[in-house]
Amino acid sequence: MREPVCRTGAVAGAAALALLVPFVLTGCNRGADARGRIGIDVPRTDTDFWDSYQQYLQADLAHGRPSALPLANSQNDVSKVVSDVEALTGQGARAIVMAPQDTGALTAELRRLAGKKIPVVSVDTRPDDGPVYMVVRADNRAYGERSCAFLGQRLGGRGRVAELQGDLSSVNGRDRSEAFAACMKRRFPGITVHELTTDWKGEVASAKLQSLLAQHHDLGGVYLQAGGAFLQPVLALLRQRGLVKPAGPPGHLTLVSNDGIPDELTAIRAGTLDATLSQPADLYAKYALYYARAALAGRTFRPGPTDHGSTVVKIKNGLEDQLPATLVTKENVNDPRLWANQLAKEGK
Repeated sequence: MREPVCRTGAVAGAAALALLVPFVLTGCNRGADARGRIGIDVPRTDTDFWDSYQQYLQADLAHGRPSALPLANSQNDVSKVVSDVEALTGQGARAIVMAPQDTGALTAELRRLAGKKIPVVSVDTRPDDGPVYMVVRADNRAYGERSCAFLGQRLGGRGRVAELQGDLSSVNGRDRSEAFAACMKRRFPGITVHELTTDWKGEVASAKLQSLLAQHHDLGGVYLQAGGAFLQPVLALLRQRGLVKPAGPPGHLTLVSNDGIPDELTAIRAGTLDATLSQPADLYAKYALYYARAALAGRTFRPGPTDHGSTVVKIKNGLEDQLPATLVTKENVNDPRLWANQLAKEGK
């Protein structure tokens, strides 16, 4: 598979040909040195996933990747995202990498940046409105659908499950929730779904699950939309209630999560977690910087397959590179290609 087509000023005259014969990546790189520095806002470091993402960013930058200003951390506060970005552009950033957790609150800031011709790469989340150069994100609807399929098949299409939803002001929380609900309704109508909103907060997830367990002793499964935030509080609650049992015998509560952090892989090996969908923290960092550098070099892209196993799709306010996410179970939990196993090998 090929990189999505890109053009620089040097090849703009070949635009018509590009519609028929995509340029390979090396053809787009000639003379395309990045101009300016990149400003990066990390959304939070209070979960293992985002902490790992920051580690990958720092490692890539340390290896001579695009020049960047010191990282900002908006601490899951949308108003701080705006102030951080304004500070970064004030310090000379000519491209911005951000991961807004409230995807409906950045429209005015994105339009301000577009007016200054400062391209934006959005990681993990897709802003609801306002222009973006590229979104680097896994297919979050696929997370919901594949988690539904896993739980539904394990429960034999019958029973009761809890869904620990993320923040529904985030496109990720909405995509996972909507896809999970649609899949359950279509494929497993014999399963009752209890939707528990959590705002991505582990203590909220634990408290709401505890109340649900008190009402429904026949709960058969739980979908954790964010393993990094929910796994440890949920396992602590289930241990307290004597509900952590090995898969197979009666009484096992089937758990599937999303993130793919080292703790989740450890839990899968131990039999306390059945599966997770691995969000590629390493690829989020790698391609966020790749597209930021491409933006500084004046390149443009179009929809199509890439040579890194993803697909670039058109969205209403730009383009989105939908990176693949692997379903991890006991069968493949030791795969060295999983980013969490690479972190463990490196002792991070």
